[in-house]
Amino acid sequence: MSLGDKIKNTAEDVSGKAKEATGKATDNESLEAEGQGDQAKAEAKKAGENVKDAAKDTFGR
Repeated sequence: MSLGDKIKNTAEDVSGKAKEATGKATDNESLEAEGQGDQAKAEAKKAGENVKDAAKDTFGR
């Protein structure tokens, strides 16, 4: 995983956490759900990048 990808994924995760917290604080279920969705997307991207890294380590590409 490149450093740029890590930064983007972390930023998306942090943004999602902020949205979720804001949604909870303001009783805005839509914003809270959007934040949770952003976090899930970031986690999926991280998992995909980890698979790519593992393949590179295994196959040397």
